[in-house]
Amino acid sequence: MRHVVLVTAMIVGLYLVGRAVAEPFVIDLGDPASYRDDWGGPSLAGVLAVHCGPGLLALGLMVAAVRRRSARARASAGDPRRGW
Repeated sequence: MRHVVLVTAMIVGLYLVGRAVAEPFVIDLGDPASYRDDWGGPSLAGVLAVHCGPGLLALGLMVAAVRRRSARARASAGDPRRGW
């Protein structure tokens, strides 16, 4: 069950990261009418925070999880870089 939750979380996280990357290209940054009615509008900063913020948070959590997992694997393997 844990693997199902982790895979689902990774899929949702990758979707959020993709959405964060695509959002600046989807809206016309120079035309406030293109994002005025979006969530976080009418300001550009609010729209980008609402649409890109979760993707940046998901990316940070995924990077932290991968780093934690690799550090744990190195520690259990007796990696010489860790001074074991």
